[in-house]
Amino acid sequence: MAKKPGKDKANSTGTIAQNKRARHEYHLEEHYEAGMALQGWEVKAIRAGRANITEAYAVVRNGELFLFGAQITPLIQASTHVVADDRRTRKLLLHKREIDVLIGKVERDGYTIVPTSLYWKGNKVKAGISLAKGKQTHDKREASKDRDWARDKQRVMRRHNRDA
Repeated sequence: MAKKPGKDKANSTGTIAQNKRARHEYHLEEHYEAGMALQGWEVKAIRAGRANITEAYAVVRNGELFLFGAQITPLIQASTHVVADDRRTRKLLLHKREIDVLIGKVERDGYTIVPTSLYWKGNKVKAGISLAKGKQTHDKREASKDRDWARDKQRVMRRHNRDA
C-alpha cells in the first residue's frame, strides 16, 4: 500500500531539543539556522526524541563549523550494524558568508557559538545557533529579579482585573 502524498505532521515540524541553560548562562545576540550532517541511525534516534544539546557548543575549524558535545542516544534496534558514538562531532552546514561572519566575531570580539535548539524543518533537522557572550553572576541575579518582578506584576494585574 502506497503512502498518501503530503507531510507526516507528527515528525516533520516542531522542536526536538532546546538548550534552556544557554539563555541563563549567555547573552544571546545573533541567531542563525544551520543544517546538520547526520547519519541514518541519528535521524531515527532524533525522531524517537533521544537528542540532548544542553552541554553542546560549536567550534570553527578549517573554515567549517562543527558541533561538539551534542548527545544523540542510539536506538538499540536501529543501529545494530553500526558502531554508534552518541557524542560524535557533527558538521553544521552554513553558507560561507555566515561562517566568515561567525569566525570574525569569535576571533576578534570574543563571542562563543552556542546551539540553542534542534528542530524539524520539513524533513530536515536544523540547529538554531546563536552568537553569545557569557553572563557574569550579577547579570544572572538581575535577570532572575526581572523575571520574578514580571511574574508578580502579572499576578497583581490578574487579581485586580478579577476584582473589578
